[in-house]
Amino acid sequence: MFEALGQKLQDIFEGMRRSGRLTEAQVRSAAREIRVALLEADVSLPVVRDFVAKVSAQAVGSEVLSSLNPAQQVVKIVRDELTLVLGGESRQPVLQGDRNVWFLVGLQGAGKTSTAGKLAQFYKSRGRRVLLVAADTQRPAARQQLKVLAAEVGVPVLEVADQEAPSVTAGRLKAQLESDFRDLVLVDTAGRLETSAELMEQLAALKAALQPSETVLVVDSMIGQAALSVAQTYQEKIGLSGLILTKLDGDARGGAALSARSVTGVPIYFATTSEKLSGLEPFHPDRVASRILGMGDVLTLIERAEQAELSASLPKKPGEFDLEDLVQQLRTIRKMGPLGDVIKMIPGMSRMVPKDAKVDERQLVRIEAMIGSMTQKERREPRVINGSRRKRIAAGSGTTVQEVNQLLRMHEQMKGLAKLLSGPGSKKLPGWPLR
Repeated sequence: MFEALGQKLQDIFEGMRRSGRLTEAQVRSAAREIRVALLEADVSLPVVRDFVAKVSAQAVGSEVLSSLNPAQQVVKIVRDELTLVLGGESRQPVLQGDRNVWFLVGLQGAGKTSTAGKLAQFYKSRGRRVLLVAADTQRPAARQQLKVLAAEVGVPVLEVADQEAPSVTAGRLKAQLESDFRDLVLVDTAGRLETSAELMEQLAALKAALQPSETVLVVDSMIGQAALSVAQTYQEKIGLSGLILTKLDGDARGGAALSARSVTGVPIYFATTSEKLSGLEPFHPDRVASRILGMGDVLTLIERAEQAELSASLPKKPGEFDLEDLVQQLRTIRKMGPLGDVIKMIPGMSRMVPKDAKVDERQLVRIEAMIGSMTQKERREPRVINGSRRKRIAAGSGTTVQEVNQLLRMHEQMKGLAKLLSGPGSKKLPGWPLR
Protein backbone atom coordinates (compact mmCIF):
# COMPACT_ATOMS: atom_id res chain seq x y z
CA MET A 1 0.00 0.00 0.00
CA PHE A 2 2.67 2.54 1.01
CA GLU A 3 5.33 1.49 -1.52
CA ALA A 4 5.47 4.77 -3.48
CA LEU A 5 5.23 7.04 -0.43
CA GLY A 6 7.81 5.06 1.50
CA GLN A 7 10.24 5.08 -1.43
CA LYS A 8 9.98 8.86 -1.83
CA LEU A 9 10.41 9.58 1.86
CA GLN A 10 13.39 7.22 2.05
CA ASP A 11 14.97 9.00 -0.95
CA ILE A 12 14.52 12.35 0.82
CA PHE A 13 16.19 11.10 3.98
CA GLU A 14 19.00 9.44 2.04
CA GLY A 15 19.82 12.80 0.50
CA MET A 16 19.85 14.41 3.95
CA ARG A 17 22.22 11.73 5.30
CA ARG A 18 24.69 12.38 2.49
CA SER A 19 24.78 16.07 3.39
CA GLY A 20 26.30 15.50 6.81
CA ARG A 21 25.59 18.70 8.74
CA LEU A 22 22.21 20.21 7.90
CA THR A 23 21.26 23.85 7.50
CA GLU A 24 17.85 25.31 8.18
CA ALA A 25 17.40 25.85 4.44
CA GLN A 26 18.07 22.15 3.75
CA VAL A 27 15.55 21.07 6.37
CA ARG A 28 12.89 23.39 4.97
CA SER A 29 13.61 22.11 1.46
CA ALA A 30 13.20 18.53 2.71
CA ALA A 31 9.92 19.53 4.38
CA ARG A 32 8.62 20.81 1.04
CA GLU A 33 9.59 17.52 -0.60
CA ILE A 34 7.78 15.61 2.17
CA ARG A 35 4.71 17.78 1.56
CA VAL A 36 4.72 16.91 -2.14
CA ALA A 37 5.23 13.20 -1.42
CA LEU A 38 2.26 13.14 0.98
CA LEU A 39 -0.02 15.01 -1.44
CA GLU A 40 0.94 12.63 -4.25
CA ALA A 41 0.06 9.76 -1.93
CA ASP A 42 -3.49 11.16 -1.69
CA VAL A 43 -3.21 12.40 1.89
CA SER A 44 -5.75 15.17 2.53
CA LEU A 45 -4.42 18.73 2.35
CA PRO A 46 -5.35 19.75 5.95
CA VAL A 47 -3.55 16.69 7.30
CA VAL A 48 -0.48 17.43 5.15
CA ARG A 49 -0.33 21.07 6.24
CA ASP A 50 -0.54 20.19 9.92
CA PHE A 51 1.99 17.34 9.58
CA VAL A 52 4.61 19.39 7.71
CA ALA A 53 4.19 22.35 10.05
CA LYS A 54 4.86 20.20 13.13
CA VAL A 55 7.83 18.43 11.56
CA SER A 56 9.37 21.71 10.39
CA ALA A 57 8.93 23.37 13.79
CA GLN A 58 10.83 20.58 15.52
CA ALA A 59 13.42 19.89 12.82
CA VAL A 60 14.79 23.42 12.47
CA GLY A 61 15.54 23.72 16.17
CA SER A 62 19.15 24.30 17.17
CA GLU A 63 19.19 21.03 19.16
CA VAL A 64 18.56 19.05 15.97
CA LEU A 65 20.76 21.02 13.57
CA SER A 66 23.73 20.99 15.96
CA SER A 67 23.46 17.29 16.83
CA LEU A 68 26.04 14.76 15.67
CA ASN A 69 23.50 13.06 13.40
CA PRO A 70 20.88 15.65 12.40
CA ALA A 71 19.43 13.59 9.53
CA GLN A 72 18.69 10.73 11.90
CA GLN A 73 17.02 13.16 14.29
CA VAL A 74 14.78 14.43 11.50
CA VAL A 75 13.82 10.87 10.56
CA LYS A 76 12.84 10.23 14.18
CA ILE A 77 10.72 13.38 14.22
CA VAL A 78 8.95 12.33 11.01
CA ARG A 79 8.39 8.83 12.35
CA ASP A 80 6.92 10.13 15.62
CA GLU A 81 4.59 12.56 13.83
CA LEU A 82 3.57 9.89 11.32
CA THR A 83 2.71 7.61 14.23
CA LEU A 84 0.51 10.33 15.73
CA VAL A 85 -1.27 10.92 12.42
CA LEU A 86 -2.04 7.21 12.25
CA GLY A 87 -3.47 7.23 15.76
CA GLY A 88 -0.63 7.17 18.27
CA GLU A 89 -1.01 4.13 20.52
CA SER A 90 -2.52 0.96 19.10
CA ARG A 91 -6.12 0.40 20.14
CA GLN A 92 -8.55 -2.46 19.63
CA PRO A 93 -12.24 -2.65 20.56
CA VAL A 94 -12.94 -3.20 24.24
CA LEU A 95 -14.72 -6.47 25.01
CA GLN A 96 -17.22 -5.84 27.78
CA GLY A 97 -18.01 -9.03 29.66
CA ASP A 98 -20.64 -11.18 27.94
CA ARG A 99 -22.50 -8.42 26.06
CA ASN A 100 -20.65 -7.22 22.97
CA VAL A 101 -22.57 -6.16 19.87
CA TRP A 102 -20.45 -4.64 17.10
CA PHE A 103 -22.10 -2.74 14.29
CA LEU A 104 -20.12 -2.94 11.02
CA VAL A 105 -20.96 -0.21 8.51
CA GLY A 106 -19.53 0.84 5.17
CA LEU A 107 -20.15 1.18 1.46
CA GLN A 108 -20.90 -1.79 -0.77
CA GLY A 109 -17.64 -3.24 -2.06
CA ALA A 110 -15.53 -1.99 0.86
CA GLY A 111 -15.07 -5.54 2.11
CA LYS A 112 -17.49 -5.27 5.02
CA THR A 113 -18.94 -8.79 4.80
CA SER A 114 -15.56 -10.48 4.36
CA THR A 115 -14.23 -8.37 7.25
CA ALA A 116 -17.06 -9.68 9.44
CA GLY A 117 -15.89 -13.21 8.62
CA LYS A 118 -12.28 -12.32 9.40
CA LEU A 119 -13.27 -10.77 12.73
CA ALA A 120 -15.23 -13.92 13.56
CA GLN A 121 -12.16 -16.04 12.80
CA PHE A 122 -9.86 -13.70 14.75
CA TYR A 123 -11.94 -13.69 17.93
CA LYS A 124 -13.05 -17.32 17.77
CA SER A 125 -9.36 -18.30 17.78
CA ARG A 126 -9.05 -16.26 20.99
CA GLY A 127 -11.83 -18.09 22.81
CA ARG A 128 -14.83 -15.89 22.03
CA ARG A 129 -18.22 -17.35 21.17
CA VAL A 130 -19.14 -15.42 18.04
CA LEU A 131 -22.50 -14.88 16.32
CA LEU A 132 -22.74 -13.25 12.91
CA VAL A 133 -25.84 -11.29 11.95
CA ALA A 134 -26.63 -10.86 8.24
CA ALA A 135 -28.56 -7.60 8.53
CA ASP A 136 -28.78 -6.38 4.93
CA THR A 137 -32.55 -6.35 4.39
CA GLN A 138 -32.35 -5.57 0.66
CA ARG A 139 -29.51 -7.75 -0.71
CA PRO A 140 -30.03 -11.51 -0.31
CA ALA A 141 -26.64 -12.10 -1.98
CA ALA A 142 -24.88 -10.27 0.87
CA ARG A 143 -26.68 -12.44 3.41
CA GLN A 144 -25.74 -15.57 1.50
CA GLN A 145 -22.07 -14.51 1.38
CA LEU A 146 -22.02 -14.10 5.17
CA LYS A 147 -23.63 -17.53 5.62
CA VAL A 148 -20.87 -19.09 3.51
CA LEU A 149 -18.18 -17.32 5.58
CA ALA A 150 -19.89 -18.32 8.84
CA ALA A 151 -19.86 -21.97 7.78
CA GLU A 152 -16.17 -21.71 6.89
CA VAL A 153 -15.29 -20.17 10.26
CA GLY A 154 -17.61 -22.51 12.14
CA VAL A 155 -19.90 -19.98 13.82
CA PRO A 156 -23.71 -19.55 13.66
CA VAL A 157 -25.40 -16.80 11.68
CA LEU A 158 -28.71 -15.01 12.26
CA GLU A 159 -30.20 -14.01 8.91
CA VAL A 160 -32.68 -11.13 8.68
CA ALA A 161 -35.61 -11.29 6.28
CA ASP A 162 -36.28 -8.91 3.40
CA GLN A 163 -37.56 -5.55 4.71
CA GLU A 164 -37.40 -6.80 8.32
CA ALA A 165 -38.05 -4.03 10.85
CA PRO A 166 -35.22 -3.17 13.30
CA SER A 167 -37.44 -3.96 16.30
CA VAL A 168 -38.09 -7.44 14.92
CA THR A 169 -34.36 -8.01 14.35
CA ALA A 170 -33.62 -6.90 17.92
CA GLY A 171 -36.25 -9.32 19.30
CA ARG A 172 -34.94 -12.23 17.23
CA LEU A 173 -31.38 -11.50 18.32
CA LYS A 174 -32.38 -11.46 21.99
CA ALA A 175 -34.17 -14.81 21.61
CA GLN A 176 -31.19 -16.31 19.77
CA LEU A 177 -28.77 -15.28 22.52
CA GLU A 178 -31.06 -16.66 25.23
CA SER A 179 -31.15 -20.06 23.55
CA ASP A 180 -27.48 -20.10 22.45
CA PHE A 181 -25.12 -17.95 24.55
CA ARG A 182 -22.71 -15.81 22.50
CA ASP A 183 -20.44 -13.13 23.93
CA LEU A 184 -19.58 -11.37 20.64
CA VAL A 185 -22.17 -10.41 18.03
CA LEU A 186 -20.93 -9.02 14.70
CA VAL A 187 -23.66 -7.26 12.72
CA ASP A 188 -23.02 -6.97 8.98
CA THR A 189 -25.24 -4.05 7.97
CA ALA A 190 -26.53 -2.88 4.60
CA GLY A 191 -24.13 -1.16 2.22
CA ARG A 192 -24.69 0.85 -0.94
CA LEU A 193 -22.50 2.13 -3.71
CA GLU A 194 -22.73 5.59 -2.18
CA THR A 195 -24.05 7.21 0.98
CA SER A 196 -27.68 8.34 0.92
CA ALA A 197 -30.18 9.80 3.37
CA GLU A 198 -32.30 6.63 3.12
CA LEU A 199 -29.37 4.37 3.98
CA MET A 200 -28.35 6.54 6.94
CA GLU A 201 -31.91 6.48 8.30
CA GLN A 202 -32.06 2.68 8.05
CA LEU A 203 -28.72 2.28 9.80
CA ALA A 204 -29.64 4.78 12.52
CA ALA A 205 -32.90 2.91 13.21
CA LEU A 206 -31.14 -0.47 13.41
CA LYS A 207 -28.42 0.95 15.66
CA ALA A 208 -31.04 2.40 18.01
CA ALA A 209 -32.77 -0.98 18.20
CA LEU A 210 -29.63 -3.08 18.76
CA GLN A 211 -27.67 -0.63 20.96
CA PRO A 212 -24.22 -1.80 19.82
CA SER A 213 -21.17 -1.38 22.03
CA GLU A 214 -18.99 -0.60 18.98
CA THR A 215 -19.81 1.04 15.65
CA VAL A 216 -16.99 0.37 13.22
CA LEU A 217 -16.62 1.82 9.72
CA VAL A 218 -15.01 -0.51 7.19
CA VAL A 219 -13.02 1.69 4.79
CA ASP A 220 -11.70 0.60 1.41
CA SER A 221 -8.10 1.87 1.31
CA MET A 222 -8.14 1.75 -2.49
CA ILE A 223 -10.69 4.55 -3.07
CA GLY A 224 -8.41 7.38 -1.96
CA GLN A 225 -9.84 10.78 -1.06
CA ALA A 226 -13.41 9.55 -1.55
CA ALA A 227 -12.97 7.49 1.62
CA LEU A 228 -12.69 10.68 3.66
CA SER A 229 -16.09 12.10 2.70
CA VAL A 230 -17.60 8.65 3.34
CA ALA A 231 -16.01 8.54 6.80
CA GLN A 232 -17.25 12.05 7.63
CA THR A 233 -20.81 11.18 6.59
CA TYR A 234 -20.93 8.03 8.71
CA GLN A 235 -19.42 9.86 11.66
CA GLU A 236 -21.98 12.67 11.47
CA LYS A 237 -25.06 10.53 10.77
CA ILE A 238 -24.35 7.28 12.62
CA GLY A 239 -21.48 7.95 15.02
CA LEU A 240 -18.33 5.84 14.94
CA SER A 241 -16.08 4.31 17.57
CA GLY A 242 -13.40 2.91 15.26
CA LEU A 243 -12.21 2.09 11.76
CA ILE A 244 -11.05 -1.00 9.88
CA LEU A 245 -8.95 -0.45 6.75
CA THR A 246 -9.35 -3.09 4.04
CA LYS A 247 -7.06 -3.98 1.13
CA LEU A 248 -3.97 -2.59 2.83
CA ASP A 249 -2.00 -5.01 0.67
CA GLY A 250 -3.23 -3.32 -2.52
CA ASP A 251 -1.50 -0.94 -4.92
CA ALA A 252 -3.27 2.28 -3.93
CA ARG A 253 -1.31 5.30 -2.74
CA GLY A 254 -2.41 4.95 0.89
CA GLY A 255 -3.52 8.52 1.56
CA ALA A 256 -6.90 7.46 2.92
CA ALA A 257 -5.18 5.37 5.58
CA LEU A 258 -3.07 8.35 6.65
CA SER A 259 -6.07 10.72 6.68
CA ALA A 260 -9.00 8.65 7.94
CA ARG A 261 -8.09 8.79 11.60
CA SER A 262 -7.53 12.56 11.55
CA VAL A 263 -10.83 13.17 9.77
CA THR A 264 -12.98 11.02 12.06
CA GLY A 265 -11.07 11.33 15.33
CA VAL A 266 -11.53 7.60 16.03
CA PRO A 267 -8.80 4.94 16.11
CA ILE A 268 -7.99 2.42 13.40
CA TYR A 269 -8.65 -0.93 15.05
CA PHE A 270 -7.62 -3.40 12.35
CA ALA A 271 -6.34 -3.68 8.79
CA THR A 272 -6.95 -6.50 6.34
CA THR A 273 -3.84 -7.69 4.53
CA SER A 274 -5.15 -10.47 2.25
CA GLU A 275 -8.35 -12.10 1.06
CA LYS A 276 -7.86 -15.07 3.38
CA LEU A 277 -9.91 -15.33 6.57
CA SER A 278 -6.63 -15.10 8.46
CA GLY A 279 -5.77 -11.83 6.68
CA LEU A 280 -6.69 -9.49 9.53
CA GLU A 281 -4.18 -7.80 11.83
CA PRO A 282 -4.48 -5.31 14.70
CA PHE A 283 -3.41 -1.90 13.44
CA HIS A 284 -0.23 -0.61 15.09
CA PRO A 285 0.48 3.03 14.08
CA ASP A 286 4.12 2.90 15.17
CA ARG A 287 4.81 -0.26 13.20
CA VAL A 288 3.14 1.09 10.06
CA ALA A 289 5.13 4.31 10.36
CA SER A 290 8.36 2.29 10.64
CA ARG A 291 7.46 0.25 7.56
CA ILE A 292 6.74 3.40 5.54
CA LEU A 293 10.15 4.82 6.46
CA GLY A 294 11.98 1.59 5.64
CA MET A 295 12.82 0.80 9.27
CA GLY A 296 11.25 -2.65 9.16
CA ASP A 297 8.71 -4.12 11.55
CA VAL A 298 10.36 -6.70 13.78
CA LEU A 299 7.43 -7.08 16.20
CA THR A 300 4.94 -8.02 13.48
CA LEU A 301 7.56 -10.32 12.00
CA ILE A 302 7.92 -12.08 15.36
CA GLU A 303 4.13 -12.38 15.76
CA ARG A 304 3.72 -13.89 12.29
CA ALA A 305 6.59 -16.26 12.99
CA GLU A 306 4.88 -17.42 16.18
CA GLN A 307 1.65 -18.08 14.29
CA ALA A 308 3.50 -20.00 11.57
CA GLU A 309 5.60 -21.90 14.15
CA LEU A 310 8.67 -20.72 12.27
CA SER A 311 11.05 -21.52 15.11
CA ALA A 312 10.57 -25.25 14.53
CA SER A 313 12.26 -24.93 11.13
CA LEU A 314 15.15 -22.70 12.15
CA PRO A 315 18.70 -24.08 12.11
CA LYS A 316 19.74 -25.58 15.44
CA LYS A 317 22.84 -23.41 15.67
CA PRO A 318 22.70 -19.62 15.17
CA GLY A 319 24.37 -18.54 11.95
CA GLU A 320 24.03 -21.95 10.26
CA PHE A 321 21.67 -21.75 7.32
CA ASP A 322 22.35 -23.79 4.19
CA LEU A 323 20.26 -24.42 1.09
CA GLU A 324 18.62 -27.50 2.61
CA ASP A 325 17.41 -25.28 5.45
CA LEU A 326 16.12 -22.82 2.84
CA VAL A 327 13.62 -25.27 1.34
CA GLN A 328 12.16 -26.10 4.76
CA GLN A 329 12.12 -22.44 5.72
CA LEU A 330 10.24 -21.38 2.58
CA ARG A 331 7.53 -23.95 3.19
CA THR A 332 6.95 -22.53 6.65
CA ILE A 333 7.44 -18.88 5.87
CA ARG A 334 4.76 -18.96 3.18
CA LYS A 335 2.28 -19.14 6.04
CA MET A 336 3.46 -15.69 7.13
CA GLY A 337 2.49 -14.03 3.85
CA PRO A 338 4.30 -13.11 0.62
CA LEU A 339 8.07 -13.44 0.95
CA GLY A 340 8.58 -9.86 -0.25
CA ASP A 341 6.35 -8.52 2.54
CA VAL A 342 8.12 -10.60 5.16
CA ILE A 343 11.61 -9.55 4.05
CA LYS A 344 10.56 -5.89 4.13
CA MET A 345 9.78 -6.23 7.83
CA ILE A 346 13.50 -6.72 8.45
CA PRO A 347 15.15 -3.32 9.11
CA GLY A 348 17.11 -2.09 6.11
CA MET A 349 15.76 -4.70 3.69
CA SER A 350 12.83 -2.76 2.16
CA ARG A 351 14.89 -1.49 -0.77
CA MET A 352 16.46 -4.84 -1.56
CA VAL A 353 13.30 -6.73 -2.52
CA PRO A 354 11.38 -6.38 -5.80
CA LYS A 355 7.89 -4.97 -5.38
CA ASP A 356 6.27 -8.11 -6.77
CA ALA A 357 8.47 -10.62 -4.94
CA LYS A 358 6.48 -13.66 -3.89
CA VAL A 359 6.87 -17.39 -3.44
CA ASP A 360 4.21 -19.76 -4.81
CA GLU A 361 3.98 -23.52 -5.29
CA ARG A 362 5.55 -23.41 -8.77
CA GLN A 363 8.50 -21.37 -7.55
CA LEU A 364 9.01 -23.75 -4.65
CA VAL A 365 9.10 -26.73 -7.04
CA ARG A 366 11.74 -24.96 -9.17
CA ILE A 367 13.76 -24.10 -6.09
CA GLU A 368 13.66 -27.72 -4.93
CA ALA A 369 14.73 -28.85 -8.42
CA MET A 370 17.71 -26.47 -8.39
CA ILE A 371 18.79 -27.54 -4.91
CA GLY A 372 18.30 -31.19 -5.90
CA SER A 373 20.76 -30.67 -8.78
CA MET A 374 23.50 -29.56 -6.40
CA THR A 375 26.09 -31.71 -4.70
CA GLN A 376 25.94 -32.08 -0.94
CA LYS A 377 28.93 -29.77 -0.62
CA GLU A 378 27.17 -27.09 -2.72
CA ARG A 379 24.02 -27.36 -0.62
CA ARG A 380 26.00 -27.08 2.61
CA GLU A 381 28.46 -24.43 1.35
CA PRO A 382 26.74 -22.27 -1.31
CA ARG A 383 29.79 -19.99 -1.55
CA VAL A 384 31.59 -22.64 -3.63
CA ILE A 385 29.02 -22.35 -6.44
CA ASN A 386 30.93 -20.53 -9.17
CA GLY A 387 29.93 -19.76 -12.75
CA SER A 388 30.48 -23.24 -14.21
CA ARG A 389 28.65 -24.89 -11.32
CA ARG A 390 25.69 -22.52 -11.84
CA LYS A 391 25.46 -23.58 -15.50
CA ARG A 392 25.51 -27.26 -14.48
CA ILE A 393 22.82 -26.73 -11.82
CA ALA A 394 20.61 -24.82 -14.28
CA ALA A 395 20.95 -27.56 -16.92
CA GLY A 396 20.24 -30.31 -14.41
CA SER A 397 17.09 -28.65 -13.02
CA GLY A 398 15.60 -27.33 -16.26
CA THR A 399 16.03 -23.73 -15.14
CA THR A 400 18.26 -20.83 -16.17
CA VAL A 401 21.46 -19.45 -14.71
CA GLN A 402 19.52 -16.29 -13.85
CA GLU A 403 17.12 -18.35 -11.73
CA VAL A 404 20.04 -20.02 -9.97
CA ASN A 405 21.46 -16.57 -9.25
CA GLN A 406 18.09 -15.47 -7.85
CA LEU A 407 18.00 -18.55 -5.63
CA LEU A 408 21.44 -17.79 -4.20
CA ARG A 409 20.49 -14.17 -3.57
CA MET A 410 17.31 -15.32 -1.84
CA HIS A 411 19.41 -17.65 0.32
CA GLU A 412 21.56 -14.72 1.44
CA GLN A 413 18.43 -12.75 2.39
CA MET A 414 16.98 -15.69 4.27
CA LYS A 415 20.24 -16.09 6.16
CA GLY A 416 19.62 -12.58 7.47
CA LEU A 417 16.16 -13.57 8.66
CA ALA A 418 17.53 -16.74 10.30
CA LYS A 419 20.15 -14.71 12.18
CA LEU A 420 17.48 -12.25 13.28
CA LEU A 421 15.26 -15.00 14.67
CA SER A 422 17.90 -17.31 16.12
CA GLY A 423 20.86 -15.11 17.00
CA PRO A 424 21.72 -14.08 20.57
CA GLY A 425 20.50 -10.51 20.10
CA SER A 426 17.07 -11.68 18.97
CA LYS A 427 16.30 -12.98 22.43
CA LYS A 428 16.02 -9.40 23.54
CA LEU A 429 13.06 -8.89 21.20
CA PRO A 430 9.56 -8.76 22.72
CA GLY A 431 7.77 -12.06 22.27
CA TRP A 432 10.98 -14.14 22.30
CA PRO A 433 11.48 -17.06 22.44
CA LEU A 434 9.22 -18.30 19.68
CA ARG A 435 9.21 -21.90 20.88
